[in-house]
Amino acid sequence: MLKKLLLLSFILITSIHPQNIHDLIQPINLIENETVSIPLCDIFYSEDYPVEFLPNEFVDVKYDSLKDEVSFTPIKDFSGMTLITFKYYDKIYEIPVKLNKTKKYLFTYKLQAGEKQVNLFGQFNSWNRQNFPMKDSNGDGVLEIEIPLDPGRYEYKFFVDGKEIVDPENPVKVPNGMGDFNSVRIIEEEAKDKMFLHIIGKEKTANELTLKFYFENTDRSNLVSEESIIALFDNQKFPGQLIKVIGREIHLSVKNEMLKGEHIVRIAINRMGKHSNIQAVHIIDGAIAGSNDKRTLHDQIIYSLMIDRFYNGDTTNDSPVVHDSLFKPANYNGGDLAGIIKKIEEGYFDKLGINTLWISPIVDNTNNAYREYPAPHRWYTGYHGYWPVSSTKVEEHFGDMNLARELVEVAHQRRINILLDFVSNHIHMEHPFWKEHRDWFGVLELSDGRKNLRLWDEYRLTTWFEPYMPSFDYIGAYDALEFMTDNAVWWLNVTGADGFRHDAVKHVPNKFWRMLTKKLKRNIELPKKKKIYQIGETFGGIDLIASYVSNGQLNAQFNFNLYDVAIPTFLDEKASFKLVDYQMQKSFQVFGYNNLMGNIMDSHDKIRYMAYADGDLEINDGRAGEIGWTNPPQVDNQSSYEKLKVYMAYLLTIPGVPIIYYGDEIGMTGAADPDNRRMMRFDDELNQYEKQTLEDVSKLIHIRKEHPALRYGDFLTLQADENIYAYIRSDMNERILTVIVNKNSKPDKMI
Repeated sequence: MLKKLLLLSFILITSIHPQNIHDLIQPINLIENETVSIPLCDIFYSEDYPVEFLPNEFVDVKYDSLKDEVSFTPIKDFSGMTLITFKYYDKIYEIPVKLNKTKKYLFTYKLQAGEKQVNLFGQFNSWNRQNFPMKDSNGDGVLEIEIPLDPGRYEYKFFVDGKEIVDPENPVKVPNGMGDFNSVRIIEEEAKDKMFLHIIGKEKTANELTLKFYFENTDRSNLVSEESIIALFDNQKFPGQLIKVIGREIHLSVKNEMLKGEHIVRIAINRMGKHSNIQAVHIIDGAIAGSNDKRTLHDQIIYSLMIDRFYNGDTTNDSPVVHDSLFKPANYNGGDLAGIIKKIEEGYFDKLGINTLWISPIVDNTNNAYREYPAPHRWYTGYHGYWPVSSTKVEEHFGDMNLARELVEVAHQRRINILLDFVSNHIHMEHPFWKEHRDWFGVLELSDGRKNLRLWDEYRLTTWFEPYMPSFDYIGAYDALEFMTDNAVWWLNVTGADGFRHDAVKHVPNKFWRMLTKKLKRNIELPKKKKIYQIGETFGGIDLIASYVSNGQLNAQFNFNLYDVAIPTFLDEKASFKLVDYQMQKSFQVFGYNNLMGNIMDSHDKIRYMAYADGDLEINDGRAGEIGWTNPPQVDNQSSYEKLKVYMAYLLTIPGVPIIYYGDEIGMTGAADPDNRRMMRFDDELNQYEKQTLEDVSKLIHIRKEHPALRYGDFLTLQADENIYAYIRSDMNERILTVIVNKNSKPDKMI
C-alpha cells in the first residue's frame, strides 16, 4: 500500500512538474581567484536534480550531488563571458557565467598608541566589522588592505579595538544619521574600450521573426565574428544555423514553430576578455512583449500603501487604542480594507496608472500600546501591521478575511494585482506561539550580558527589534521554518493575492526563502500557471542584497543602494549624475538590465523626499525623529513640487520596477517614522499644487505604461554630469531618449 501511495505521489509531482526547466537561468557573476558555490535550486526549480556538467575550458565546475550544489572556479586569467553546459534529464542547457575584473584600491590606517586590532568596514561589505582585517606587512606602523571596487561612492569607517572611527587622513565625511559620521571615498571610472550591443529592430515574415542587433565599440576595425556571439533561446543555445552576421550586424531568426508560448532570446558579444551588455527580447505567442495587452512581472507599476493611513471606508471598525501616553501619529487612524476597495471602485488607481498594490500587513496585531526601547521611549500601537499576534486572523481594525478576499477580487476585476506584506522575522509576545513554542525563538539576553537587541549586523539572524518582539531562530528550529513557509503559502491561497513584499529579509536565513519559494512554485506557480512576485527589504551592500535574489529565493529586493546615491544627487546642485550612473551600471552588472528590482523615492521607513526638497531636513539628519513630533515639515515652496516631478521622471524611466509610496503622487512631506505615515488626502483636501502634481505624476506613470521600451528595454548612458542625466532606452518595439535636465533650476543649464 505504501509503495502504491509513493508511486501515486511521484506521478502527481511529475505530472505537475514535467521534466523541463521553467525558470530563466540567470547569469552568474564570478570572482577573480575565488570559488563561487551555488545551490542548484537557486539556478532553477526542480523536485530533483539529475544533472551532469560538461567540461569548460575557462571555468572549473564541480557538482556536489549530496548538497545539490555546484561550484565555479575561474581558470587563471579568464575574464568575459562563457556558457557552462549541463544535461538535465534528456536535454542540454546552458548557464551564462561572467567575470569582470575589478581594480583593487588601497586603504591605510596609522596605528595609535595602544591600538591593536583594526578592521575596515563600509558599504562595500555591508558594514561587516570582521571580514576585512588590516595588516602591517612591512612593520612601519601603517596598516593596509586592498579591496576590489567598481566606480562609485563608498562610505566607510575603521573598527579599532571595538570602536568605530572615521578615517583620520580623509577630510571627506558625511553624517550617518546616528549622531556620527562616515568617511567617503569616490572611485572614478577609468578610460576603457566601451562596447555596447544595440537593438536595430525586428522583421516579421510568414515563416519567421528576425531580431536585428548592432555591435558598437571603440575599435571599429574589428567586425563581429561568429565565435564571439553568445546567444540563447530560453536556456539553450540559439541554433547556429539561424544566426547571421553581416559586418557588425547580427540577425537571429526565430522560426514560427519556436514562437508558441512565452520565450526569451538573449544575446551578448564576448571578445578579448570583455563582454557587451546582454540584450534580452521577451516573446509571447509570437509577439514582442509590450506590444499587446499580455502582461509580465516587468509591467508592474507598484503603489505602496499603509492600510491604516490610506482611506477610512468603514467607520464602524474605528477603535483607537486608549492610553494616556499615546499620541495620534502612533495610534490607529481609521484606514481599512473597505477604504482601499472604495478607491479601487472609484477608479483612483486606474486614473493614476497603477496596476499593482502592495498593502501593509493585514494579519491581526496587538490591541495594546507598547513603549519603544530606544530613547525617548515613546508609546506605539501595531497600526502598521508589523506586530502580529495571529497567523491566520485579519486585523479587526481593517476588516476580516471575507473583506480581504473581496479586495483581491475587486482589484483583479480592474487588472490590478495585490501584494501582501509578510512578516517572517518575528512575532509580538502576545502571539500564542511565544507560550506554546518558546523553542522556536532566539534569546534576548546574550552570554556577555548584553541584550541581543538591534544588533543588525553583529547578530543579523537572531537580533530582536524590541524586547516584546521575539525573533524566530530558524537555524535551530526546523518546525518554525516549516510552519511559517506553509503559512505564507496559505495566505496566498486563501486570499488569492499575487505575491509578497517581505519584511526584514536579511534577518531571515536563506534556507527560509528557498523553502518558501519551492513551496510557492510547487503549489501555486506551476499548477495554477500563475507568476508570483516576491520582493524583499534588505539594508546593506549590494552583495548581501543580491544573495537573496535568485530563481530559488526572491524575484527582487528594493534597490536601496541606487536610492542612497540618487536622493542626494537630485537634491544637491553640485552633485554629479556620474555617481548615479556608476551605481546604475553596478546594478546592471549584478542584476542585469531586465531586472525586477524595486526602485523607490520614498517608503514607510524613509524620510519623505519632499522634506529634503523643501529644505526641512538634511540627508541622514539625526533630528528627523524629533522634528516629526515637535515641528512636522510642511511644504512651503512651489519649486519643491517641481523637484519631485524631476525625480519621478527618473524613477519611471529606469530599468526595474517603480514603486510609488502613497502620497508621492501629491507631494506629501514627512520626517521620520511615524511622520512619514500621515493620513492620505484626496480631492478637495488637496491644494492647487498638490492637484497639479497628481495630474503630472499620473502622466509620467502613463508614459511608462504606454512605452514598452521603459519596461523591457536596455539602457545606454549618453551624458551624466552635474546638471544632466541623459540615456536611451530601446527594445524591439521602440527607442526612447529620456533626459533629466535642469536639476539646479537654472534655465541656462537646460538642454
